[in-house]
Amino acid sequence: MDALRFALTLLTLLVALVALGWPLSTWMARTYLTDRDWRLERGVYRLLGVDARAEQRWPNYLRGVLAISVLGVLLLYGIQRLQAVLPSSLGLPAVPPGLAFNTAISFVTNTNWQSYSPETTLGYTAQFAGLAVQNFLSAATGMVVAVALIRGIASRGGRGTLGNVWVDLVRTLTRILLPMAFVAAIVLLATGVIQDFGGFQTVHTITGGTATIPGGPVASQEAIKELGTNGGGFFNANSAHPFENPTGFSNLFEIVLLLLIPFALARTFGIMVGDRRQGRAVLAAMVALYVLSLTALTALELGGAGTATQAAGAAMEGKEQRFGILWSTLFGTSSTLTSTGAVNSMHDSFTPLGGMLPMLNMMLGEIAPGGVGTGLYGFLMIAILAVFLAGLMIGRTPTYLGKKIGSREITFVSLYLLTTPTVLLAGLGLTFAIPAVTADVASTSIANPGPHGFSEVLYAFTSAANNNGSAFAGLTANTPWLNAALGAAMWLGRFIPIVFTLALAGSFAEQQTHGTAETGGLMTHRPQFVVLAVGTVLIVTALTYLPVLALGPLAEGLA
Repeated sequence: MDALRFALTLLTLLVALVALGWPLSTWMARTYLTDRDWRLERGVYRLLGVDARAEQRWPNYLRGVLAISVLGVLLLYGIQRLQAVLPSSLGLPAVPPGLAFNTAISFVTNTNWQSYSPETTLGYTAQFAGLAVQNFLSAATGMVVAVALIRGIASRGGRGTLGNVWVDLVRTLTRILLPMAFVAAIVLLATGVIQDFGGFQTVHTITGGTATIPGGPVASQEAIKELGTNGGGFFNANSAHPFENPTGFSNLFEIVLLLLIPFALARTFGIMVGDRRQGRAVLAAMVALYVLSLTALTALELGGAGTATQAAGAAMEGKEQRFGILWSTLFGTSSTLTSTGAVNSMHDSFTPLGGMLPMLNMMLGEIAPGGVGTGLYGFLMIAILAVFLAGLMIGRTPTYLGKKIGSREITFVSLYLLTTPTVLLAGLGLTFAIPAVTADVASTSIANPGPHGFSEVLYAFTSAANNNGSAFAGLTANTPWLNAALGAAMWLGRFIPIVFTLALAGSFAEQQTHGTAETGGLMTHRPQFVVLAVGTVLIVTALTYLPVLALGPLAEGLA
């Protein structure tokens, strides 16, 4: 019976993504291709002092991305430190400096890592003026970087410009994220997600005692949390909390929200480069990786691990009874293959090999379909590497959609692909290489000894470097070292890849077109390309991370 219901859920998910994603992809392409500005947008440009018709080369585009991000960190840090004197703060004190630093970087980088219990740490002003604003801006930032890379690939005149970052950001907010989040919040309200300003309410329980229940503007936060692949919950339990995710329908709707824009952007890519077959090929590869991951995680969790789970009948620790295993693995796969990081079950309680799958999803680079924008430009980096490898094998100059992949371009791609593993493994290595840090983490942070404790720290740095935000919740991360180290990993893991992405976009934009998409050996709209791209992802990930996985989840799972 559960299998039939799950099959119907998957079918409904597919229908919803196609029905909503098809017109959305077309609308996004029009948003970024048109020269027409709305009256509201022109007013924003005047307020910012922006010339909407001025085209920017990649260094100027990058400066805009970094400027709004640095400003966002400073403002969010200030809001948290001043919380005690801000209105609607519910009497909560100022956030400590280390935690405020970590949280500011977390939300600006679209990670939404939370080393605290949100409902008892942040008041309404910090949630609204701080976190919610960054949920929109960080999502928009990822989308405009992807659009800049598409423009670089699609350019034909060799002018070297990528558009205008301020125009792209404003249009992303006014035409895509804000309207969609408003509609999504209304739907979530209808499913039972709460939206109030009641603060902490004391209620009487059925046993005669009392309990304090926090409320708040959850539906409005939940909408952009999922839609923008942010993931930071209003409650510590995130989407496992009934106030955030009360029903089976709300669970399915939230999965639709977090997958919708990333999958739709694949078709947007095809429209913007003038060859929709390219978008279909990218989408096919993303779907193939998604199906492989979902199948593996579901099989591992259904199989259980050890006599305890088999005796209990299922590996239900850390999972909501109302969702069960199947809907937990669906949500977990979707949130870790995107950069969302939201959870409706506790990944730390998954079976050892099952818990490895969310880690692997992030280690793949979160490209199936990935975060809003970040998933697309991450996959395009893999696509370019696959084309380059194919060119080497057949002895022809590799080109992607008419753009030559020379030494300069493949250097940018290689540096992009090496950045996240370097940040991840460096942070993990320092944590266990510095004796004082190792002793502190072992005594105050790790809840479980042995390989599982190692996995908790590995998961944390994997999540931070890939800007996901989910966690093995057994790790206590609100410590001076982890706040600083994870904050640095989030910042470097977000913006160093953006530098290489925009540099590659600029390099392509400076080129004249060399032939067509059919030139250069590998036809990138054919099934052969899809297979090669998927194989490249799996091989690169295995070669990079297999040794460190052998020390944690593999050692635990195969013991």
